[in-house]
Amino acid sequence: MITSIELGDFLAHSDTKLVFENGVTVFVGDNGAGKSSIIDGITFGLFGQHTRKSNKSLIKRGSNQGFVKVGFSINGKQYEAVRKIDSKGTLSAKFSEIDNDEHIEIAAGERKQFGESMTLEVEKTIGLDFEKLKIASIVQQGELNAIINAKPKEFKELLNAIIGIDMLDVASESMKIVNKEFRKEIRGKIGYDDTHIEILSRDLEKYQKEIKEEKPKKDQLQSMQEELQKEVNELRKKIEIESPKIDKINQLELRKKEIIAYANEAIHEIREEIDEDERKIRDCKECFEPASLKENLESKMKKVEQAIEDTLKKIQEEKSQIASLKEKQLLAAKLQLKDNKCPVCDSNVEKLNPLFQEEHLKEEITSLQEKISSREKEREAYSQKRKEFSEKLQNARDAEATLRAYAINSIEELKKIQEETETKKKKIQEIPSTTNGSLIGISQIDTHAKMIFESILKLENETKGFDEQEFTNLKKIVDKKQSNLSQIDQQIGAISEKISKGEEQITSIQKAISELRVVKEYITSLDEIQTNIFSRDGPVATSLRSWALNTISVKASEYLTLLNTKIQRITLSEKARDISITCYSRNEVLELESLSGGEKVSVALSLRLGMASLLGASNLNLMILDEPTTHLDAERKKSLVEVLSQISNISNFETPMQFLIITHDAEIFENSTVEKIYKFESSEQGSKVTTI
Repeated sequence: MITSIELGDFLAHSDTKLVFENGVTVFVGDNGAGKSSIIDGITFGLFGQHTRKSNKSLIKRGSNQGFVKVGFSINGKQYEAVRKIDSKGTLSAKFSEIDNDEHIEIAAGERKQFGESMTLEVEKTIGLDFEKLKIASIVQQGELNAIINAKPKEFKELLNAIIGIDMLDVASESMKIVNKEFRKEIRGKIGYDDTHIEILSRDLEKYQKEIKEEKPKKDQLQSMQEELQKEVNELRKKIEIESPKIDKINQLELRKKEIIAYANEAIHEIREEIDEDERKIRDCKECFEPASLKENLESKMKKVEQAIEDTLKKIQEEKSQIASLKEKQLLAAKLQLKDNKCPVCDSNVEKLNPLFQEEHLKEEITSLQEKISSREKEREAYSQKRKEFSEKLQNARDAEATLRAYAINSIEELKKIQEETETKKKKIQEIPSTTNGSLIGISQIDTHAKMIFESILKLENETKGFDEQEFTNLKKIVDKKQSNLSQIDQQIGAISEKISKGEEQITSIQKAISELRVVKEYITSLDEIQTNIFSRDGPVATSLRSWALNTISVKASEYLTLLNTKIQRITLSEKARDISITCYSRNEVLELESLSGGEKVSVALSLRLGMASLLGASNLNLMILDEPTTHLDAERKKSLVEVLSQISNISNFETPMQFLIITHDAEIFENSTVEKIYKFESSEQGSKVTTI
């Protein structure tokens, strides 16, 4: 049973703590007060599942993270499941057993790739996963009819889980693993298992037939091999006699190529020398005259530089004089005679000193400015000269550098190089072309070329009369026959190996078949056990389902009687792979589609309660009903309360059924035995929960 739930910033709840007991617990309140959030809190805490759009939507608006803590008990043991989520979507989870207030961790996180899954451990402890528990024990608002609307195959799977046939699946899978491991062990020892007996028998026949067919082929090939070997030996003797000549033919061709290559290289070297000399002549012939003027130009360059420097110095001095005169001119403007009296001492003065006469100062400034203008023209003339001398000096230095680079010191040396170049050109013209010229002419290049030519003449004499094409054809014939001989040899080897391996395989297969027949007999016995006892469609599972269907049918019919409907009896029956639901009145069979909304709710509720009574002996004795009174009239609502109270207090269960009911109809519980009623109200801080 669920013992407690704590919600922190989860959906509409900022801080809600609820304690549950056996029997019926009721949640009442208006829409949006946070009643249904308790269901999401329980399923999220246990399985990480919920009915909302996303995990992030579980966090209360305005908060950065939320959490759920669910406490529950099974078979006298206390457990706690905690899950947290933050605004980034990061999840954390922890599942613990509580023993004397000590939390013993069972699982944490959901890293299934590392074998870590809190949800898996919760499912093992409860005995059901989220989907199965949701159909059997959690009735969402407006989904009470889901059980009768579920597909028959899904209903059967749910029933299998409730009555424990899933455990038969586990046992069946274990049997399969035993068989698989046993076969694996047999394959490890023998190389085959019992499923290969027929294949091995066919292989045995195949190998026996192959050996019978291959032995005559081997004898025929050995006879052909002996005859062909004699022919090859005779031809090889002829090749041994002629083969030295082919080597000399090859040497002859190499020597011819060698002398041509040598001639080409010699010609190439001479041409490179000619090109180098011509470039030297071309670059140097115009350099002697400019180079001879270098010293004179350097001297002139120094004089011009000095003249420019002197001119600039004089211009600067005259500009300084003008500045000084302008200062005196300002002072002279203030020292004007008035009534022939000095403006300073008031004494009688006939005229001022020229240094303080404005007209005189103006004339002096004009004279200096004319001198500066003249000197600027003079400086420009010197600058133009410097540019001309600089260009000529650079040409002289370049010419000198070119002569130094080619190590040419005089015109005579250059003329000598020119004469040598002409001689080399004549020598090249005298050498015949290497493409169509005679080797005799080429051999006249030097003594080395002559020596190569003499070896060519010797080789031509030694190979005279040799027909290379005929020798090549002879070799091809020998190669072809040798290839045929090799193919025959390979064929004989392949046939011999095939016969040998076939004989080995026959011995091995006969031994394996003998052992595998014993193995097959044993595995057949195991398969019969799996089929008849552990299969979910076998006699044991079928019998269990029949008992469960009958039990649920009886209980559901009892609840229908309490709910006072025209439906007197309900029957669940198994057909092939499906479970069908049949309703009966006193006189006729009623189709589910013909029932009214209230009657369908009554049938669905009766079935769920019937299944809940069957679940009473399972791990989690819980049923959650969200607005179960929808479509029920007042009388049936009262009947529902009575039935729930009765179910929750049945004494033949070790742990009575626990019901969590979410409803607007708080008044239907006024005169019932239900004592635990929580009222949910909306507030600015979130859902507020109080006990009524």
